[in-house]
Amino acid sequence: MDIPDATAACRAVTDAIGTAVIAEQQFLDRLLIGLLARGHVLLEDVPGTGKTLTARSVATALGLDFSRIQFTPDLLPSDVTGTNMYDESDGTFSFSQGPIFANVILADEINRAPPKTQAALLEAMEEGQVTVDGETHMLPTPFFVIATQNPVESAGAFELPEAQLDRFAIKSSIGYPDESGEVELLKRRAGRANRSPSVESVLDRDAVLSLREAPESVLVDADLLSYMVSITRETRADRRVSVGVSPRGTQRLFETARARAVVSGRSFVTPDDIKTIAPVVLAHRLVLTPDALVNDVNRAQIIRDVLDSVPVPTVEQPSM
Repeated sequence: MDIPDATAACRAVTDAIGTAVIAEQQFLDRLLIGLLARGHVLLEDVPGTGKTLTARSVATALGLDFSRIQFTPDLLPSDVTGTNMYDESDGTFSFSQGPIFANVILADEINRAPPKTQAALLEAMEEGQVTVDGETHMLPTPFFVIATQNPVESAGAFELPEAQLDRFAIKSSIGYPDESGEVELLKRRAGRANRSPSVESVLDRDAVLSLREAPESVLVDADLLSYMVSITRETRADRRVSVGVSPRGTQRLFETARARAVVSGRSFVTPDDIKTIAPVVLAHRLVLTPDALVNDVNRAQIIRDVLDSVPVPTVEQPSM
């Protein structure tokens, strides 16, 4: 799929999702950027903002299989990945797939599960496979995780480890709708026969796989490569940061910048692509110092400060 076709497909998908989800276009674009960058998305929002509906709508619009996993304190790794079942008729074991075997996974309230169960997602998110009793099982492709967590409730929650946070290409939030959006929600509620807005499938699995190839043809100037590296290296020197962005984070910035170019209808990356996407790609990867935690320092603000301090290169736009 060439870039104009990919951009048109992205617009069709966000338009379809928008028929059910009341959200800003920027948020919907971030979901697609995560998909195109072959990453995963973490949504941190208060209850009732539409996280579950969003994930289900994404899967439907893309024409992909959907699975919802409700993370709870008693959830076991085998409840996610699946387990080997014994067949008494022939005395053999066969693998019974868990709910993670789908194209789009909603990991609902992921921070409610204990670390051992959270770790069961690490291999799946990074390698697209799970290992059960020493046997590896490949997950469907594409494989896209949308995880959610509640930022205001800490009772019974387990903070996600840095290793798992680093697996998410983007951390974002839906946020509250504006006034007109909230009025629209009430109008939908008033129509009892149409309480659950339907989303039409605009793509299928093969089209999604082709769509994810589009960023590979996006041009990135050498000066922009240096610019991205300078940004992530600067996070490691910030006095408020104990552990800065890892090399994996630098690669994610590169991949999401290319994906944003596709969503924006361009065959090349601009400095604005990098500056716009950097806060939601890099902020959650920072490990703050104890003093910064006590002072409630905002991670996104650190990234914005870094962006202000790193010189932006002047790049000539390639001729289309």
